[in-house]
Amino acid sequence: MLAGSAAVAAAMFAFPSSAALAANATPPANDHVLRVCADPNYLPYSNRAGQGFENKVAALVAKAMGRKLEYTWASYRGHGGYSNFLAENLDARKCDVVMNLPYGDHEESYTKPYYTSSYVFITRKDTHYHIRSMNSVSMHSIKIGFESDTTPETAIKLLDLINNAVAFHVASNPQASPRELLQAVQDGKVGVMITWEPAIGDFLKDYPDLQVARVPSEEYGPGLPTVGYTYGMSMGVRKGDTALKDALDKVIAREQPEITATLAQYDVKLLPNPRHVNFPNQ
Repeated sequence: MLAGSAAVAAAMFAFPSSAALAANATPPANDHVLRVCADPNYLPYSNRAGQGFENKVAALVAKAMGRKLEYTWASYRGHGGYSNFLAENLDARKCDVVMNLPYGDHEESYTKPYYTSSYVFITRKDTHYHIRSMNSVSMHSIKIGFESDTTPETAIKLLDLINNAVAFHVASNPQASPRELLQAVQDGKVGVMITWEPAIGDFLKDYPDLQVARVPSEEYGPGLPTVGYTYGMSMGVRKGDTALKDALDKVIAREQPEITATLAQYDVKLLPNPRHVNFPNQ
């Protein structure tokens, strides 16, 4: 996923020339094929074996559109992160759709959200920390784990908690698994982990000693904007590809119950559409 805010992500990279060159060498879109770019090794999102929830949603959507599903595999946890992944694949016309673009993205065009979720606190049940917000008293006395370059990191710095926190880098390491975030809590390396809930939902069944609480929106100081931790996730297409965007929106509306049921199989907790749109990582 992405880090920070839309403005930060958009400002990090500029890539019109490479995308234009690739476009000239790529065949035109095929209305009989749904070409999806996805990470080949990033469960629970996707893998080559089609075991991730984004794989399952992509297959559902392709079937509903009467199209054959084809993948272009590329890691978005390498150099340049997700922005580079979009530039070298979607913008370069190696595919036509990505399954995980935050609603409100400034780099690409996006469908209506097909799910909305949030960051969560993960703690051991036997610690009785009762953490329900970033301002909870316990946050000042325990080790805090978080994914680097995310909204929680910003809040941790604003609340002067950074000296008692440790950054994890799952979202930038192609060899890492979000399972490591849960294991850090299980092993007592951190007292609380703050992470994107869809990243760990499917693994929680293996950690019965852990509990989850949603991170609420909060204001961290006079004059500061409310920080939101809930995000709508869309399917992304290239800017200007309105025909495909409209077709996907129709499928999402028609197949939403089945999409929701598919996500539920991976314990992706669904929430109402958010007021605050940022870019989740991990």
